[in-house]
Amino acid sequence: MAFIITSECVKCGVCVDICPTSAIIESEAQYIITDACVDCGKCKEACPIDAIKNVKMNGQ
Repeated sequence: MAFIITSECVKCGVCVDICPTSAIIESEAQYIITDACVDCGKCKEACPIDAIKNVKMNGQ
């Protein structure tokens, strides 16, 4: 399972602060999750507006 940050992101920074691998970085419009992500799900749990979603990778 992987995670993505959707366009609903308001760049509050909660996910950045909680990520244990510093896998979330700022882009122009929102934050994005990099390949450093270990799929722990802490960002999804912490997001106050549910802007982080699970996505299936490679048909899994």
